[in-house]
Amino acid sequence: MKGDAGSQPRMEKSKQEGHIWGSMRRTAFILGSGLLLSVAFWNSVTWHLQRFWGASGYFWQAQWERLLLNFEGKEWILFITGAALVPGLFFWAFNGLLLVVDTTGKPAFISRYRIQLGKNEPVDSVKLHQAIRTVLFNQYLISLPIVVFLYPFLKWRGDPCRRELPTFHWFLLELAIFTLIEEVLFYYSHRLLHHPTLYRRIHKKHHEWTAPIGVVSLYAHPVEHVASNMLPATVGPLLMGSHLSSITVWFSLALIITSISHCGYHLPFLPSPEFHDYHHLKFNQCYGVLGVLDHLHGTDTLFKQTKAYERHVLLLGFTPLSESIPDSAKKMA
Repeated sequence: MKGDAGSQPRMEKSKQEGHIWGSMRRTAFILGSGLLLSVAFWNSVTWHLQRFWGASGYFWQAQWERLLLNFEGKEWILFITGAALVPGLFFWAFNGLLLVVDTTGKPAFISRYRIQLGKNEPVDSVKLHQAIRTVLFNQYLISLPIVVFLYPFLKWRGDPCRRELPTFHWFLLELAIFTLIEEVLFYYSHRLLHHPTLYRRIHKKHHEWTAPIGVVSLYAHPVEHVASNMLPATVGPLLMGSHLSSITVWFSLALIITSISHCGYHLPFLPSPEFHDYHHLKFNQCYGVLGVLDHLHGTDTLFKQTKAYERHVLLLGFTPLSESIPDSAKKMA
């Protein structure tokens, strides 16, 4: 009997280890396959785009060389502008439009796409001002110095302000690699921040918004902002020795995508924010960006049982999915 009692914990431990290793193998297989597919489609899917770039690329190359000539000896100014100021401008332009809807409820043709009905109608002004102050602090007193700090490392890796622009198909390959790296680093850093100790001291700040809005995508404790916002986005360009043009587009896209994920509106023809919105609602589901690692680790099982999962698609019409796929009457009551 004692032998049986002792063997049971060992069997449970063995099962747990087998599950972890199996999950890791599946993760490596899927991410590796994704990278191989990106390379395989390098010259096929993007062929016609490359032909277009071959025609228009001369124009952009000429503009870039003109910029280099004007900033000769001061390329660091170009780098800071492209890597920090331009993405920041896109962030505030996009979120400025959303804030109009958040604070006024108008125009109605946008507010009708709200995911969590009855929330932030209108948004609490005191809470919003606090969030904006924190976001500005994170952007200009944390992100900006980090970008400046990264410049010599990027210059050592390949000089982000080198004269020749990357080809279009090379940029697409970079974009695929950046996305995979961000998915891995964000998922695990984000899930680590949900450890009770780290959550209470660091990540709880971000989760003050159970019904998020776009601007709170950067509303976070400084430690979280560095570890879970900045690090996943910057590792890819650093490893690839990327050109400033790639870095500018990638950082701008990353900020727009995370703003969409937090915006609280499932708008037509834009990526679905249902996945991350559900994370803010329930806290212990949907930790990643793409959802691949959540599927592999089983951290989206509850989400998949909800109407939100059915709504987690690209909206190709103009009827809000909250109307065509409403929550159950019991839940709404």
